[in-house]
Amino acid sequence: MDDLLSVGIVVVKAAVVMGAVLHLAALTTWVERKASALIQNRIGANRAAIFGFDLAGIINTLVADPVKALTKEDFVPKGVSQFMHSLAPFMGMFPVIISFAVIPFGPPIVLDDRVITLQLAELNVGILYVLAMGSLAVYGTVLAGWVSKNKFSLMGSLRASAQMISYEITMGISIIGLLALYQTLDFASIVEQQSGTVLGFLPKWGIFMSPFNWIAFILFFVSVMAETKRAPFDLPESESELVAGYMTEYSGMKFLLFWLGEFAEIVVASALVVVLFFGGWQLPYIDVSKFTLGPLIGAMVFGAKVSAFCVLQVIIRWSVPRFRYDQLLNLCWKLMLPIALGNLVATIAWMIWLDS
Repeated sequence: MDDLLSVGIVVVKAAVVMGAVLHLAALTTWVERKASALIQNRIGANRAAIFGFDLAGIINTLVADPVKALTKEDFVPKGVSQFMHSLAPFMGMFPVIISFAVIPFGPPIVLDDRVITLQLAELNVGILYVLAMGSLAVYGTVLAGWVSKNKFSLMGSLRASAQMISYEITMGISIIGLLALYQTLDFASIVEQQSGTVLGFLPKWGIFMSPFNWIAFILFFVSVMAETKRAPFDLPESESELVAGYMTEYSGMKFLLFWLGEFAEIVVASALVVVLFFGGWQLPYIDVSKFTLGPLIGAMVFGAKVSAFCVLQVIIRWSVPRFRYDQLLNLCWKLMLPIALGNLVATIAWMIWLDS
């Protein structure tokens, strides 16, 4: 009976995690359309409505667009393997979704003698798991460009692989100093260590635990934005140069999978920033785990923080012009990587000074 209950708990948590990521990614598409309209002083999506109600464009974005994608012709270039053509969007989407499995989204639930963690997979190397899944996402874009038999698609996939691999290096190095402070790779332990205060008044969040962590936050945040391949880092699919890059030969639900995958990457990137630098589900000065509804409050706090960073990424996407490709790689290799290495040395030196 206990085994059956444990399996049921895992199934419920998997459903919650999958539903949360996909629904938040879908809502982010609506935020993108309306935020861009506000920034550009236009109305935005408002044509589709049900019984006269467009719900500020939600019907347009979350009902009309999916129906259009489902009913649109699935175009496959002549001489291309149907299986390989269909595999690419799946490989681009799947690693992003399962990356969220190790993210703790609330304090544990205690029921009698059973402790239910609000985390699908309890791994003590959670950050390595997320970085590994992020690396696998490269294969989806490369496969899409290669199988399409289109020079624009191939060029886009080559750009994507170079961009993603480059910024993964900076992303990893930028948080080594932070992980040295936490002395763990387990996300649940990292969040737990961010309770309390620093200097008596600052929340004990990752960004405040060292005088150098704000630099790590900027480097990490820019790197995860580059990993999503969105403006100002959207060189793999820049319309003015490559039509739509590696997605040029995709339509219907396959295109929608790529598109939804990008927005799911925004959600996962925001969740990583929140867990590593902004306390996860922790509230400043309040221990939510002591409340009866602590798990629910913690999950709501975590969702609010993640949503805020999703909106921030959308605003940046519509406020900063696209880099040239040489500028994109120069930013990573000539500026961000040296700063990340210098920040790592400074953080370790600061830790040694504290211990001496």
